[in-house]
Amino acid sequence: MAAKKIKLIVSDLHLGAGKVLSNGNINSLEEFYFDDKFSEFLNYYTSGEYQDSEVELIMNGDILNLLQVDYKGHFLSVITEPITLNILKRIVDGHPRFFAALREFVKNGRNTITYVVGNHDQGMLWPQAREYLNAIVGTNVRYRNIVYYFDGVHIEHGHMHEPANRIDPKKFFVKKDIPEPILNLPFGSFFFVEFVLKVKKEHAHIDKVRPFKAFIRWILIQETRFSIKTFFKLWFFLLQTIFSPDPRKRFSWKQLAKVIVEKTIFPNLDSAADKILKDERVHTVVFGHSHVYRYRNLQQGKQYFNTGTWTELTSMDLSSFGKLTKLTYVLLEYPEGANQPIGRLKQWRGYHRIEEDVDIT
Repeated sequence: MAAKKIKLIVSDLHLGAGKVLSNGNINSLEEFYFDDKFSEFLNYYTSGEYQDSEVELIMNGDILNLLQVDYKGHFLSVITEPITLNILKRIVDGHPRFFAALREFVKNGRNTITYVVGNHDQGMLWPQAREYLNAIVGTNVRYRNIVYYFDGVHIEHGHMHEPANRIDPKKFFVKKDIPEPILNLPFGSFFFVEFVLKVKKEHAHIDKVRPFKAFIRWILIQETRFSIKTFFKLWFFLLQTIFSPDPRKRFSWKQLAKVIVEKTIFPNLDSAADKILKDERVHTVVFGHSHVYRYRNLQQGKQYFNTGTWTELTSMDLSSFGKLTKLTYVLLEYPEGANQPIGRLKQWRGYHRIEEDVDIT
């Protein structure tokens, strides 16, 4: 009998340098606190009824938060291959249990890992970063720069469907007139490093609130002074960006206007999924990026999933008000004799624990 085939899709884990930095300080920028639960997650799907299964783990972008880890004390938007490799090594050192779980997962020789690049881990486009991760997990990871397609399933992170974070597919790196190649960051990544990380010093959760429009209304009323100050800093930052003497940090009026007009802060990706599903070859679309888990069952057997995130969110929607964390993922299973998988949106709750530490940053 052929081995049972399943595929596990996760996204937006946002691994940083670990909960505790090398100097002993708490890392306030760490977002991933579920190394143990992730290890249990992979163990579950490689044991018991799945022991003899052929399992593929698809890491659908923003698994590593390469933008939110400093390089020698500085957060950089001009990123070379050696800088990315240095940051990647710090993330590996900060999450030993996570990467040990990946090594254990592929040890049986049947299971595989596919890595789809997102906007926070764009550095995984560098060859040396890929070689290093392969060595750490002990297998040749299959890398997909933008889209992973198989058996009618279309998987991508989702950032390519908004101007702010869309990467130029024809120009991943900038090489002209500079000493060494750098990542060709989209405006959204540049904005995050150069502006948002500074704001996060006062409001660490400013990029973790959904829906963002409700948060804007709330903060205008509750913290008017902070809002006005940040608004003026934003416009000054945009002007600096337009007229920057450094071409590596310069964006045109046209580029910024497109971002502003299309209002692409934490976009809803439903319309992008609908467009892809018009292709008769595609029956399932899986995105991440928005951090909001989602499932839509459309006509003619078409489905759209969003895997959500394993990081903490603050919901300002009345139906789910407050802080919430759901370890959501998509499970694709192939029925016996079938060539196309059936998808399910799942939540990993972990093995039962009587007690556990509370992570406070």
